[in-house]
Amino acid sequence: MERYEPQAIEEKWQRIWADERAFEVPNPDPGELEQHEKKTYVLEMLPYPSGDLHMGHVRNYMLGEVVSHFRRRHGFVVMRPMGFDAFGLPAENAAIKEGGHPRDVTERNIAAIRSQMERMGWAIDWSRVLASHEPSYYRWTQWLFLRFF
Repeated sequence: MERYEPQAIEEKWQRIWADERAFEVPNPDPGELEQHEKKTYVLEMLPYPSGDLHMGHVRNYMLGEVVSHFRRRHGFVVMRPMGFDAFGLPAENAAIKEGGHPRDVTERNIAAIRSQMERMGWAIDWSRVLASHEPSYYRWTQWLFLRFF
């Protein structure tokens, strides 16, 4: 039996998946996906980018990983995006603790978390990422609250 060498094997397959864009789900042409009866959306939660991942994150996202792979192997088109709950008190507290500007600290933490998630080899569609600290995202929250007001 061959010895399992995680550094070589994991890096090889993660590179292949990235090159092939194996987990990306393109937007369908109108009427195209409606023909496919088996489609699903998997989104566990949006992590706060106020630090590194911990074992609670690993447990949570690994459950989504299992669901995603199970459904793919049963013929489903699986959309699994990622996002970051990056606006508010956790981001502010992380910036205060680190002594940096909240945007800089948040974006650095998002890059670190994404790198950790990619290293885990999770089947996430990285072409579909949002971060709630981006004006293109929170402008709609503000718009909605103004409408409610």
